[in-house]
Amino acid sequence: MRFIEQPPVYLFFTGKGGVGKTSLACATAVQLADQGRRVLLVSTDPASNVGQVFGLPIGNRVTAIEAVPGLSALEIDPPAAAQAYRERIVGPVRGVLPDAVVKGIEEQLSGACTTEIAAFDEFTSLLTDGKLAEGFDHIVFDTAPTGHTIRLLQLPGAWTSFLQADQGDASCLGPLAGLEKQRSQYEAAVAALADPLRTRLVLVARAQRSALQEAARTHEELAALGLSRQHLVINGILPALQSNQDPLAAAIVARERAAIDALPQSLCDLPQDRVPLKSFNVVGLAALRDLLLPAEDSDAGRVDAPPDLDAPSLAQLVDEIEPDGQGLVIVMGKGGVGKTTVAAAIAVELARRGHDVHLTTSDPAAHLAQTLSGSLDRLTVSRIDPHAETENYRREVLAQKGARLDTAPTGHTLLLLDATGAYHREFARQVGSTGLHFTTPMMQLQDPRRTRVILVTLAETTPVLEAAGLQEDLRRAGIHPWAWIVNNSLAAARPISQLLQRRAMAEIAQIEAVADRYSNRFAVIPMLAEEPVGIERLLRLSAGDISAQTAVGNA
Repeated sequence: MRFIEQPPVYLFFTGKGGVGKTSLACATAVQLADQGRRVLLVSTDPASNVGQVFGLPIGNRVTAIEAVPGLSALEIDPPAAAQAYRERIVGPVRGVLPDAVVKGIEEQLSGACTTEIAAFDEFTSLLTDGKLAEGFDHIVFDTAPTGHTIRLLQLPGAWTSFLQADQGDASCLGPLAGLEKQRSQYEAAVAALADPLRTRLVLVARAQRSALQEAARTHEELAALGLSRQHLVINGILPALQSNQDPLAAAIVARERAAIDALPQSLCDLPQDRVPLKSFNVVGLAALRDLLLPAEDSDAGRVDAPPDLDAPSLAQLVDEIEPDGQGLVIVMGKGGVGKTTVAAAIAVELARRGHDVHLTTSDPAAHLAQTLSGSLDRLTVSRIDPHAETENYRREVLAQKGARLDTAPTGHTLLLLDATGAYHREFARQVGSTGLHFTTPMMQLQDPRRTRVILVTLAETTPVLEAAGLQEDLRRAGIHPWAWIVNNSLAAARPISQLLQRRAMAEIAQIEAVADRYSNRFAVIPMLAEEPVGIERLLRLSAGDISAQTAVGNA
């Protein structure tokens, strides 16, 4: 693999959610350690699953991986980082400034914005800590999904005008007058990332048109920050030998070839590696060591075909959504699990049944227009552009100097609005004392008569555990998911290919876990040949048509 040859000190894995960044980062760290190098593996992803991959708790401390001499790991814990960050800012003034002022600063630091900044603060300190670097030959970073990382890397360049406009105020970063030191640290981190002698950026994607287009956008955004020396890794490619006598495998191979042949021009000049799809989930040390090996023999380890899967369809969930009439359906889940496709399929089916439906997304990586590829009576579509909305909000706040609410330099208050609990507390604090009746987004999300939250996952260990973690977070906020959807299931598709059958067999336990442990209402959508693009295919999908002619692939 070219991306591991003559590695510099820092290796930085980035890309859209769900493309396999964590698996590749962990496998790279293990391979370097096996070569006798001292390696630190760092996850900056708020939904980190590095500990799950290695099968042991890691957390927010440097932890030796005893089974791999020379390898240590660290998961940056955003809530813990935020608490330490807040204390560094508030601690020195507690007991010095009036209690009301201290309380105001704490309120400014209570939202999701501060959590994100604090995690990034730890990340940049690792890049700029010369003493830490001396203790390791390589530091491998498993980053958060693309949009999250790029927003943070853009911070240094966005601060100048904001600091000049509001030197005396405070934001979710803390008192602005004290931010010069942090800005210098962040700029030094970006400089380290841009230096090819110190850093190699590994851009990970799947062999899918939408994923490669997203990778091209990521490449261009990172290049605009000066991070132009990148390697492209196309992960999880189904070996051509698996297509023999299996229409599903043949269709997947053809689709992946077409996607690679149409590689966006901006990616064509990057050094490129291709990692074949494996028959196993990448959990455990043996799987990590096998991940970067050549493609498997098509006849190795023959298995019986998976048993028939008797599971509810998406159409059956729509049958339960429809009778209540007006309401809100929120489709949630980790990146790369097919949220956009599932949401679009539900929307077009409800519209086909005669309901007025509005479909919208706030996901920067979502491609609703491409997924729908057409129009349907009673269905309207919109997209909330986070970049445009945050910039508009930032300008509004800066124009109202002295207002009771403030925002971070790059408009990260959108993150605070997304964290509806923080928004609810702030809104209730400001309006509650007036005696006025109000309904916040949190109150609507908590009301099962108004809102149904659907969690989307894949039938793999890590996505199911991440969806379960998301469900627990929502429940702590008083929001109870209504249903789960297991998307792109090979077990439901009944493939003939031995590699795909082994993956299908591994799915059964995960689907049973969803049904038995996590939700009393669920549906399974099969993995099939064609991508679910266009109204017609989405209607077939939502109607439960799983024939090979209406095949559905990864979204």
